[in-house]
Amino acid sequence: MEVRRTAVVKLDLSDEQRDALHRTAEQYLYCANRTADYCWSDTSYTECRTNKREVRDALYADLREETDLQAQLVQAAIKRAVEAVKACVERWKKGQRVSRPTFTAETMDYDARSATFYRNKVSLATVEGRVEPSFVLPADSPTPYERYILSEDYEFRESTVRYDVVDDEFYIQLSTRRIDGDAEVSADAGHPDQTVLGIDLGVNSLAVSSTGTFWQGDDYDHWCREFEKRRGEMQQRGTQAAHNALLRLGKREEAWRKQYIHTVANELVTEALTHDCDVIAFEDLTDIRDRLPQATWHHVWAFRRLVEYVSYKAPEQGVSVEQVEPNHTSQRCSRTDCGFTHEDNRHGEHFECQKCGYEVNADYNGAKNIGLRYARKRTHRLRSSPKSGSGDAEVDLRITGGTLNGKSHRQIAGD
Repeated sequence: MEVRRTAVVKLDLSDEQRDALHRTAEQYLYCANRTADYCWSDTSYTECRTNKREVRDALYADLREETDLQAQLVQAAIKRAVEAVKACVERWKKGQRVSRPTFTAETMDYDARSATFYRNKVSLATVEGRVEPSFVLPADSPTPYERYILSEDYEFRESTVRYDVVDDEFYIQLSTRRIDGDAEVSADAGHPDQTVLGIDLGVNSLAVSSTGTFWQGDDYDHWCREFEKRRGEMQQRGTQAAHNALLRLGKREEAWRKQYIHTVANELVTEALTHDCDVIAFEDLTDIRDRLPQATWHHVWAFRRLVEYVSYKAPEQGVSVEQVEPNHTSQRCSRTDCGFTHEDNRHGEHFECQKCGYEVNADYNGAKNIGLRYARKRTHRLRSSPKSGSGDAEVDLRITGGTLNGKSHRQIAGD
């Protein structure tokens, strides 16, 4: 049986941390109110938009560009607004008087991706970077804080940070979970197996999966060049009409780019579901411009958007998204009985291991290495954990024709 408990504690903030949270709350409320305005209709509740996925697809990219918020905070603001509109619609159906939800209180929802929880402090994402305020310990004892926050028997789930105008203080409501009974015993006894789908991002192929599916970048590149050509022609005219047409073209191009990447993101998630994958693994995109000097700005834009879109689409289907270190994934042989790494292994789109002779498409080889890196990392973490028992948790990489196992790293025939 799952047991949830909450506790509210005050945050010990410096002036700089307090200002950062105020600015973050201001942008969070902006996203929530923009979402509510988009979802709401004054004419009929049937015209209100209450599908969270559709609303996110429509607003997420714009809100990310309009604010300095971390991705998870933008998603949380959208979710809050959609749920508020949905609640108003339900009351409207019953004949009650309602109006568009308006968000004014400085309250923000955090989860494990936007916050890191400790027993005596929390690390929160803000528009000024991370802040790590300590908890103000309650004077009385025993308290829910000591029972549910200090206890190692409870794990953190999500939290809500709110500003109390009267006290002029920020508080955090911490939600914790404990698994009791048989479920707790089974959780300690072992870890569930996972199957990971590795994804390599590149210029020639926008994305390649470890199952051997390619999302070619030819069509994307073609239309990017076409838009660029049209912009150049309009700029040469130098008239007001050309300027207005240029603005309209920019909006069409932006909408086309977003829709294109949304489609690829949906297909990536479907690929994971089709092959019963629990995890989608990407390379960390930090320093992507240095690692792919041939990538243009619209390639880098596509990479970042694709990871962001998959990061909120996949969890809705029960699939988590992870990122791994990118070093040498394109130069390492993905055959698990080899693993030889050398810059001469890759020649453009072709990979040929200088040690074992394995030949394959270079991006496909990279996708397998990305998945294997996550599998090995997680297996190592479970084995080194004091609660991991024998450490025999399996992490499989889904590939064409079978799986590579993260524990035994067995070779699959035909790979």
